[in-house]
Amino acid sequence: MKIGCPKEIKPQEFRVGMTPNAAQEAVARGHEVIIETGAGLGAGFDNDAYVAAGASIVDTAAEVFASADMIVKVKEPQAVERKMLREGQLLFTYLHLAPDPDQTHDLLASGCTAIAYETVTDRNGGLPLLAPMSEVAGRLAPQVGSWTLQKANGGRGVLMGGVPGVGPAKVIVIGGGVVGTHAAKIAAGMGADVTVLDRSLPRLRYLDDVFGGTFKSQYSTAGATAELIQDADMVIGAVLIPGAAAPKLITREQLSTMKPGAVLVDVAIDQGGCFETSKATTHAEPIYEVDGVMHYCVANMPGAVARTSTIALGNATMPFMLALADKGWKKACQDDPHLLAGLNVHAGQLTYDAVGVALGLDVVSPEEIVNA
Repeated sequence: MKIGCPKEIKPQEFRVGMTPNAAQEAVARGHEVIIETGAGLGAGFDNDAYVAAGASIVDTAAEVFASADMIVKVKEPQAVERKMLREGQLLFTYLHLAPDPDQTHDLLASGCTAIAYETVTDRNGGLPLLAPMSEVAGRLAPQVGSWTLQKANGGRGVLMGGVPGVGPAKVIVIGGGVVGTHAAKIAAGMGADVTVLDRSLPRLRYLDDVFGGTFKSQYSTAGATAELIQDADMVIGAVLIPGAAAPKLITREQLSTMKPGAVLVDVAIDQGGCFETSKATTHAEPIYEVDGVMHYCVANMPGAVARTSTIALGNATMPFMLALADKGWKKACQDDPHLLAGLNVHAGQLTYDAVGVALGLDVVSPEEIVNA
């Protein structure tokens, strides 16, 4: 199979879909790998590293899309990239279709087969290709939130850990999954007073068992959230419904109950955001203010630490990428129901229920597609 990796073109996106190590593994299995020139530079991988791995370098993304059987990326294809997709071509990347009707319709119109990293599952019910970026984003959230809290950036001017005689920042983390756990761990490590909200009692027990008194936990209800945010310096939104639009957990009206200069960090922004006032921002202009509350809603947070993120993502995606290349997408999905869970689009048909619900579109079961 010919595997192509174009350079990411989303603003301030420095990650790359394939590491040289992944390219070397694919080439060793008899596949051809083509990389757009400069695709890995943002993550610290130059063209020579890919050439040494056995890949070929081409000058443009158009050449990659025109000749590759499988496109491997990081972020969802942008409008100009979607125009280059073709019938029968395989796309393997993050998609986040539920809040993005334009992308969804373009992928359906292209006739391609699209497998989304974020909906591939594992035998434990986890999301193995989302997890590494969730870990990165979770660890970044308190870091970028503390920067936003600085007075010069519009925040309250509160130091996360306080100092002797002055209390620490109060941080609320909504969601105790991968993002929330890592966010709470780092925020607590910075000395903040942290409370994690979650609706799963087993998850709350796990957090208490593992982290003890490092941070507090509380069962998540609308009333608990409304009460806690009134005294919060920072709220980190870390909720996820796999493949679906994120629920709105803080309304516009509730902003008036928060402290002026408090910070909302929306890690769920890729899925539409979990705050009513959230809108996607970029690393170039990451924050904005609504009713005195600062919002940090960068849609590709892990891109800020591109090398760490690229290597972590590559470690997770490489086995699936190789299976797709070795067997072809249909056989690979027949053999692995967890990879099949990643199938979102095939030949003009939508194959993921949560996206269909979010966008009001008909859905064909992925099992029906692969068994046809």
